[in-house]
Amino acid sequence: MPRKIAVVIFPDFQILDATGPIAAFEIAGRIVPGTYELTVLAAGGGEVASSSGAAMLARPLDAAAYDTIVVSGGNGTRALPELGEPIGWLCRRACDVRRIASVCSGAYLLAEAGLLDGKRATTHWSRSDDFARRYPKIRMEPDRIFVRQGDVWTSAGITAGIDLALALIEDDLGAEVARRTAQQLVVHQRRPGGQSQFSALLDIGGVHGRFAALMDWMRERLDEPLGVERLADQAAMSPRHFARAFTAETGVTPAKAVERLRLEAARVRVESGHEPIDRVAEAAGFRDPERMRRAFLRAFGQPPQALRRAARV
Repeated sequence: MPRKIAVVIFPDFQILDATGPIAAFEIAGRIVPGTYELTVLAAGGGEVASSSGAAMLARPLDAAAYDTIVVSGGNGTRALPELGEPIGWLCRRACDVRRIASVCSGAYLLAEAGLLDGKRATTHWSRSDDFARRYPKIRMEPDRIFVRQGDVWTSAGITAGIDLALALIEDDLGAEVARRTAQQLVVHQRRPGGQSQFSALLDIGGVHGRFAALMDWMRERLDEPLGVERLADQAAMSPRHFARAFTAETGVTPAKAVERLRLEAARVRVESGHEPIDRVAEAAGFRDPERMRRAFLRAFGQPPQALRRAARV
C-alpha cells in the first residue's frame, strides 16, 4: 500500500520548496513502484500562485489518511494571520500522521500550530533570528540543513527541501534507494542534516575576491602551519600590509579565516565519518583535540562529540 504524502502550499509559496520534495518522492516511487502517492493541498484548493507567479493546482485541505505531511515555505509565511486555515488543519492532523516536515520558512506554520514547542528546529538562515524571537520555546539551530526531532522534521531553505526528502526516503526505503534517487536528481547523495547552511569560503568572500586564490591554497593545507607570515609570503606582500588588506577585503583577520576554514573541514569530518576526534583535529590543523573542542564550543555551542551524536541521530 503506498505511503500517502501531502505537500501543503499557500499563496506566495516558494515553488521549489514544493516541487523539489515532490520530484524526489516521484523518482523514489519509480525505483520502488507503489511506494508513494503524492497530493498537493491548499486552503480552498484550486490554483495557487507561487512567489514566482507560476501556479500549482491543489486539492482542498481534507481529512484523508496521510502518512507524511510536508509544508512548503516562502514569502507567504510573512502573513501568518492569513494562514489560519492550514495552521488549524496541521493542529488537527498532527496526531493522525506518522510524521510532519517543513521546508524553509514552512517551519513557521509548524511553530504556530504548536508542533515544535520544546523541540529543536531549523529554517532558512535569513529568518532564523526572527524565528527565535517569535518562538522562544523552540531551540532554533540556524546552521543546519535539516533537523529531525522524533516525528517532526524541519529543513533549511529551498534546495534543502530535497535533502530533507532524500532523508525521508532513506528513512522509508534505505540508503541505496536514497542514493539512486539522488543520482537521478543529479544532486549530492545526501548532505548530512547537521551540515552547515553556510560555506566558510563564501562567508568570508573567498570565491571571487582579491584573496580567492590564497584561500583555495589555504584550504588545501589546513594541516600545515598557516601563520600571517606564511600567508603574506604566499600573497607576495609584507605581513603588516597583508594583514590590513586581508581584513579590509574579507571582514575577518587572517587567523580567524584560517580557523573558520578549519572548523568547516573538521565539522564535515566529525559529522559524516567515524574517525577518532584527535585524528580529525590533526587533519584539520587544530593539532590538539582540546583546542578544536574550544573552537567548536565558540562557533557551534557544542563539542565535536555532541555534533557527531546529533548527526547520527
